[in-house]
Amino acid sequence: MSDLKVGDKVDTIDDIVSGTITKIDGDRVTILTEEGFELEFGAAELMVTPGKQAIKVSNYEAATAKSSKETSKPRKRSTPKPKQRNIPKMEVDLHIDQLVASAKGMSNYDMLNLQIETAKRQLEFAIKKRIQKVVFIHGVGSGVLQEELKFLFKKYGNITYYDADYQKYGLGATEIYIYQNPK
Repeated sequence: MSDLKVGDKVDTIDDIVSGTITKIDGDRVTILTEEGFELEFGAAELMVTPGKQAIKVSNYEAATAKSSKETSKPRKRSTPKPKQRNIPKMEVDLHIDQLVASAKGMSNYDMLNLQIETAKRQLEFAIKKRIQKVVFIHGVGSGVLQEELKFLFKKYGNITYYDADYQKYGLGATEIYIYQNPK
C-alpha cells in the first residue's frame, strides 16, 4: 500500500478527478473532490499530488498506465475488401493471329476491320456484364489499330482510356475504364 494519509491531496490515475482524502478504510480511500463530492477509490488508483499543482501527465503516459491495467482481448479481424485497382482486368488480345487461324488472303483493311469489330463486340460485352476495366492488347506496329481504337472509345461517353501498365504490356496496350453510372 502507498503512503496515503487523511488530508493528502490526490489525483486519480484513470480519471481527471482530484481531491482531498477524508477517510481510509483498508485498501478503500474516500476523497472529497474539488466540486464537493465524496468518492471512494482503491488506494492503487490514487497518487499524491505534490504541493497544490496537479501532476502533468502526457497522453502517452496515461495510455501506457491504462493499457497495463486492461486485460488483452482478442482482436476481431475483418476480411479486407479488395481495392479497386486489384480487381482483375479483362484482357482482349487483338493480334490477328489470335483472332483467325490463318491471315492468308486477308488484306490489311480486312484485318483492321476484324480487329475493330472484335474490340467493339468485347467492349459491348464488358459494358453489359459491368466489367469496369478492360485491356486491349493491340501491339506497337504503325499505330493504325491504336488510333482506330481511340476513335471507337471516343464514341462512348462512359469510357476513359489510357496506356496500360508498361511493365506488363509494354507500349502495345490500351486500358479503358468503364463508368458504371454515367451522368
